[in-house]
Amino acid sequence: MIPRKLKLPPAGEETFFLWGPRQTGKSTLLRISYPDAYWIDLLKAEEFRRYLTNPELLRQELPTNGPMPFVVIDEVQKLPQLLDEVHWLHENRGVQFGLCGSSARKVKRGHANLLGGRAIRYELFGFVSAELFPDFDLNRLLNHGYLPRIYTSERPRRLLNAYVSDYLKEEIAAEGLVRNLPVFSDFLNLAALSDTETVNFSTIARDCGVSSQTIKGYFQILEDTLLGRWLPSFRKRPKRRVTAAAKFYFTDVGIVNFLAKRGILQQGSPLFGKAFENWCFHELVAYNMYSEAYAELYYWRLAGGTEVDFIVNDMEIAIEAKAAKKISSQHMKGMRSLQIDHPEIKRRIIVCCEDKPRVTDDNIEILPARIFAETLWNGELF
Repeated sequence: MIPRKLKLPPAGEETFFLWGPRQTGKSTLLRISYPDAYWIDLLKAEEFRRYLTNPELLRQELPTNGPMPFVVIDEVQKLPQLLDEVHWLHENRGVQFGLCGSSARKVKRGHANLLGGRAIRYELFGFVSAELFPDFDLNRLLNHGYLPRIYTSERPRRLLNAYVSDYLKEEIAAEGLVRNLPVFSDFLNLAALSDTETVNFSTIARDCGVSSQTIKGYFQILEDTLLGRWLPSFRKRPKRRVTAAAKFYFTDVGIVNFLAKRGILQQGSPLFGKAFENWCFHELVAYNMYSEAYAELYYWRLAGGTEVDFIVNDMEIAIEAKAAKKISSQHMKGMRSLQIDHPEIKRRIIVCCEDKPRVTDDNIEILPARIFAETLWNGELF
């Protein structure tokens, strides 16, 4: 068992939601963290049926006096109505809950306030570099992806195929999220081609034979089921015209590889570079969540195409992901253009595949991927 970086609170200290994509290890982490919890697993058909017809059983089965058990409800999104009982027990009996799920879509629709702000939100991601040290293997991460079971497998494509099939069957079809499952399946393949890019809704809509509004709704489903997230553009105090559209990132590069039919990624190829950028974003987002840094992440791009991949907070740090073994002046074009428009930028970093760190004459830091990861998880970036 590889220890995870996400630290959950002691049992009974607070009520919380633990969200995360399927197979990130949420249930395993909860069982290790709370071995004595009162456990309700809604993946079990018999438990799902019991609480579906009689949600009040949750209130009736817990003790009315004495020490209150800490209660874990796994796959809570399957029965949003159960949150009414959770809310009442939390308010009237002081019961604390760990509520686990892979999709907030039904919960948001049925209980928009998510217990009125009484529950803390945690999110579990796939493996990050700090969990894999000292055996951190960038090439394996970029080819297998970050999901624990798939990362450790010697046959990842077989598991990725099953993952995508289960996602379509259990998350999309079973929850009735779309009317036309074959179209949504086609959309997934096309959306994977937009990973790390701004999205052209009209082009994808034309290829799928649906409206742009439908495609926007499909991307919202990916976001609600925690398979992807948007990165907004930095538009504060622009001196030149900048891009306004957000970029989209899948939360697991292995899923992207499978959907986009990339095959084995080789260092030096354009697709390896796109996967490398996805990994940098994955590390930044996971660290930001796990460390509770509450940093704001953006990207910056001029209308002409000059770009910097990541901006942290209000020009605190600029980070560029370049999977090259040798960084040249061409790779620094975005960083140097950024400083012209934003001379207040405090730190500029290019993450790459060079062997040793160095600093250019104009103070651009060149960091190998491993050193970037160590610096990030040691809390030395933000």
